[in-house]
Amino acid sequence: MREDHDLTQAQVGEAIHIPQRTYAYYESGQRMIPPHVLCALADFYNVSVDYLLGRTNKRK
Repeated sequence: MREDHDLTQAQVGEAIHIPQRTYAYYESGQRMIPPHVLCALADFYNVSVDYLLGRTNKRK
């Protein structure tokens, strides 16, 4: 979703209040994304957590 919105990792990290490096670890799968970060990402992109996790095709 980040690339679809033409955003950098630093921009998303700043928007959800985490360092770019931490965001990069989540995006690459090197670290598990904690629930509070999933919620922040869902709010940022205006989608559901289930959509982010690939559990549904419905954005909301």
